[in-house]
Amino acid sequence: MHKKKIIFYLIFFISIMTFIYLSKIVYEDISYKIRQNNNERSVYEFIENNSSDIFTINKITYFSSCNATSNVNSNSSFNILNLEQYTDVAIFINNHADEELTLENTLKSVKLSNITFDLRPSIGTPALFYKDINKFAKPEYDKNQEIIDSIDFAVSSEDEISYETPILYNNCANPITFTYVNSNIKDNYTLTENVSNISYDGSLLKKCNITLNSLECKISFVITIVNNLDETFTCPIILQIPLSTDNSTLYDGSLVLKQDVNYKFIKQSNN
Repeated sequence: MHKKKIIFYLIFFISIMTFIYLSKIVYEDISYKIRQNNNERSVYEFIENNSSDIFTINKITYFSSCNATSNVNSNSSFNILNLEQYTDVAIFINNHADEELTLENTLKSVKLSNITFDLRPSIGTPALFYKDINKFAKPEYDKNQEIIDSIDFAVSSEDEISYETPILYNNCANPITFTYVNSNIKDNYTLTENVSNISYDGSLLKKCNITLNSLECKISFVITIVNNLDETFTCPIILQIPLSTDNSTLYDGSLVLKQDVNYKFIKQSNN
């Protein structure tokens, strides 16, 4: 009798373990199918949301040069007090309007966020500032408009706007503009050349024995657009500060780079 009880309990235990094992398999199979269905829905939703390009970036223009503050010595030499390398950046948003503006392809808000220096120059102090488009390609910027982690652009549909603060037309007529400034590259550095031979541009880098590779810089950020349907679009951007092109370098004074790109804004799910 005792032996039968042992056999009974053994069979009962094996049955329970078998049930638990089979239940686990069924649960994992159901969970997998649920995850698969959710993933498929996410993929279908992503494809549906991005079946056409509402906003893209197809052109970025750069202007790179240098500037300096200085004082002249009695022997006609002069001291470089603060040598700066700057690059003005213009990012053009393409809304593919083709003369037809809608709630979908017009701007309600624009923001640059998650701004990071992925590669910092080995000399100097890099920073970003908002740039008035009327001062583009000029050694002028407002130190009170430094961009730290993010920048919000106001949006306007007025016929005329002031570019003194960050602002964009809602039809994407003007580009996002800002300037990269690497200051204090050289401080209190004496040049023995005659003042008349000095140009306040990239040629100062060579005169001050600054190598271009010491100025290399890479910046990344995310552009977020909200349109007038309250739909959100995002686009990650990586910029390499241009110090040379196929035909020239910053040592030549200044350089302009018009870059054809193909950045696409991804429509975010409302869920």
